[in-house]
Amino acid sequence: MLDLRPNCECCDRDLPPDTTHAMICTFECTFCADCATQKLGGACPNCGGELVRRPIRPAAKLARFPASTTRVFKPQGCAGATP
Repeated sequence: MLDLRPNCECCDRDLPPDTTHAMICTFECTFCADCATQKLGGACPNCGGELVRRPIRPAAKLARFPASTTRVFKPQGCAGATP
């Protein structure tokens, strides 16, 4: 089950579980769509994998399977990235 991390690792923007603006790689590194496209060129700076839109967990399932509250913020990993 996906963590549904609460923020972008680059800019720390909040990414609620129902947003369509969250992008993830296969390791669940999480970025906002702006950072993923404009700063990272669609590739994860941590693993080099493709960034794709994170699916939305149905609201009825969030009560039993809540999103993560652990924030991951690594702006240094995005500073030198170019599209």
